[in-house]
Amino acid sequence: MKNLERLIGLGLLTTALVACGGGGGSSGAGTTASTGGGGGGTPSTDDGTPRADDPMAPAPAPKASSFDGRQYSCEGDECQVGKFEGPFAEPTIRYSDSTTGDMMRVVTTDDKCLEDADGDLRCKPAAGSIALLPDNRLLYFNALEGTENVELSIIAEFGFVSVNDQTRVLNLGPAGAEDDLSWQRPSPVDGGANVDGNDSDTLLPGGFLSDAESTDGNDGALFCSDLIQLADGRIMAVGGTDYYNEPSLGAVFPPARDLLGSIDLEIPLPGNLGEVSIPDDIGVVELEGLKDARIFNPEDNSWSQTGHMTHGRWYPTLVTLQDGDVFVASGVTKLLKPVYTGALLGGESTGLRELLQSADNVRTSETYDLENGTWSENGDRPFSALDTTAGKPLPLFPRLHLLPNGHVFYNAAGQAFNPFGQSYNQAQWNFVSAYDPEEELWTDLGYAGLNLQLDELGLDRVTSALTLTSPNLLEDLIGTGSGLLSSLLGDTLGSLEQVGNLLGDVVDPKVVNRVLGAGFRGSTFSIMMPLRPDENGAYNKASFLTAGGVLGLVAANSPGSYLAVPNSRLDTVEVNADTESGMRYSSEIVGNLNGPRWYPSGVLLPDGSVMAFNGANRDEVVLPGSAVPVQTVERFDPKTQEWTEMATSIKARTYHNTALLLPDGRVLVGGHAPINTAYLFSLNLEELGLSPNDGRDPSFEIYSPPYVFKDRPEIVQAPSEVDHGDTIEIAVDDASAINEVMMVRRTSLTHLVDGDQRNVVLPHTANGNSVRVQIPENAAVMPAGHYMLFVNRVASDGSGMVVPSVSAPVQVMLPSSTPGLVVQR
Repeated sequence: MKNLERLIGLGLLTTALVACGGGGGSSGAGTTASTGGGGGGTPSTDDGTPRADDPMAPAPAPKASSFDGRQYSCEGDECQVGKFEGPFAEPTIRYSDSTTGDMMRVVTTDDKCLEDADGDLRCKPAAGSIALLPDNRLLYFNALEGTENVELSIIAEFGFVSVNDQTRVLNLGPAGAEDDLSWQRPSPVDGGANVDGNDSDTLLPGGFLSDAESTDGNDGALFCSDLIQLADGRIMAVGGTDYYNEPSLGAVFPPARDLLGSIDLEIPLPGNLGEVSIPDDIGVVELEGLKDARIFNPEDNSWSQTGHMTHGRWYPTLVTLQDGDVFVASGVTKLLKPVYTGALLGGESTGLRELLQSADNVRTSETYDLENGTWSENGDRPFSALDTTAGKPLPLFPRLHLLPNGHVFYNAAGQAFNPFGQSYNQAQWNFVSAYDPEEELWTDLGYAGLNLQLDELGLDRVTSALTLTSPNLLEDLIGTGSGLLSSLLGDTLGSLEQVGNLLGDVVDPKVVNRVLGAGFRGSTFSIMMPLRPDENGAYNKASFLTAGGVLGLVAANSPGSYLAVPNSRLDTVEVNADTESGMRYSSEIVGNLNGPRWYPSGVLLPDGSVMAFNGANRDEVVLPGSAVPVQTVERFDPKTQEWTEMATSIKARTYHNTALLLPDGRVLVGGHAPINTAYLFSLNLEELGLSPNDGRDPSFEIYSPPYVFKDRPEIVQAPSEVDHGDTIEIAVDDASAINEVMMVRRTSLTHLVDGDQRNVVLPHTANGNSVRVQIPENAAVMPAGHYMLFVNRVASDGSGMVVPSVSAPVQVMLPSSTPGLVVQR
């Protein structure tokens, strides 16, 4: 019989959390700054509570956010296309003033940046990464902190002027008719990595010719770490950035730094474009991936360190496995100069294996043990100089998802970043693949977008056979009956049916879209569509929507094409299939977006539709600041498989934008932290119709989909915790009208990527004044963690619209057979 404490009502949201092996961190006070209600009213002054980074300050109990009683209204077209409200932003900037000696200066301002006594800009953070906490508050942090202080060129200066990214917690307020906004500063505010400095992997040992050991303010930036929600609701950030110049003029000739810093010269630019100053130091920037993993505890708003990875990773991707452990793949240890010479020159590198990793992303995956708080490499390694059998060439931020069979699916998409090419094996990113955590082995399923089942052709290890450092190179390349060459000469050519179906019917008008849209897709989302049970209650299919971004162009995957595309496709993996791998891959072309869109944030709504927010019409990594923002929101209807234009956002948000589903069904939209214009300094070219590029945008806005204006179903009571296989009762206002019950995992989003994103449709039956709901037994369908429970019904006004309720919070507990965290009750 279930413990009575597991039947608490909706009002009791959060539970106490117990730390998991990784050590405690310093606690700190959350400083609150408030604004007026209703989508961001007039900011008020800071309340003067102790600073968040003061180790002596007491840690206040965070207040939960509640959406009970929110009132939604629309006028005219808003009722059909939805509406945006805002913008609103943190009302204060806090910094130390070295001139006045004020170590806790707080300024209330609508400006996004202020200049301090040293002439440096102090700015509010933008939501480049964001996570929805179990108590409905939102943790977010900035991207590219310090770009506003670049004076001449971000390439020449950023290793010197960049600083660690700031974190914040946003609270949308208690129950009531309107949002009541407030902010808190976590402790430490920058996430707390590398307080003693990072051991940088420079070209020459000891940091000779670089300033890697003298940039204390930017050794542990959260930028380009990935976020994930642990089973107990804490948030883990893995990887990140160590910035430095390599080479650095100031390191080679230290007096040059003083000389440059003493030149007080400002050169005016034509028109009204501002001025250019002489920087204090110049060189060539490097962005190095960190080995750090940090955990945010929402109980006291604190950051602490947990176990370190074996490999430094910049732009990795995280996925929760069915046992609650966390899988990490890809990232790069050195972005711009990925050459690892330490083994040859007496550094701390461990050998030939690291040297062979040069000019590539990290191919070895690792797994985080939730119970012990430690990382371990996946796969056996017969020779120390070679990759593990679990290694795979992947792009940065690969789009990864957990399949219902417990495998991790790579959907042939990732972050197109480096303008000069990212990896020598980029062509291998075109293959969709699945990783088996039990066998610690990748299987190639198909060429993305084309209906070709590779494992049936003996090509399930094609990417391994093309990777020079693979430990199974010879076997995968020429193995008898199963190698790449024998398969190409045998099974592949003999499978006329598959080859004939490769591009579909030649008269299909979508054939051009299929050819153009096939393969790797850069800088766009990969959304797992709702997981639905079949007639037997089993979850055997998972489909993934990809839309927009830039095309890989076969081998030139990073950054790929400069121009964004509107192409959309739906990739499907069937598990428990009658194939060699037990999985079957297929792909279909669906309706295009209404225009090209680079870097859109995709959000799967509880009605089953997908919304695309933000972005631009060109790739702003190739040429920052050269694109036209796309502010019209689009909606994908899974029934018609077409996109429809909806409302227009208030602010232009291109690079490092975010969008996240709120518990009441609205969407929080934020972010925008661009690279300096043309890799030089910040310019605002909005008057030319281009994206705002004068620095970050710390504001948010909230989008209300049309369904929030309808008569919505109501969850009266629901259990706060469930186990896999449970049958639960949910009290609702009208059980007979409910047509769908859905669990939506809380979002942890970094730069378009949420490896744990999933909506699970649950079997249900009406039972008097409640609905009886079956929780899946399979933990790979619904991994342990915090979810939002929605019930849906068809609108009573005859519009046919699917209308979801406001959600109820539900925690899915770790499988009983899995040792792990204990949740106190």
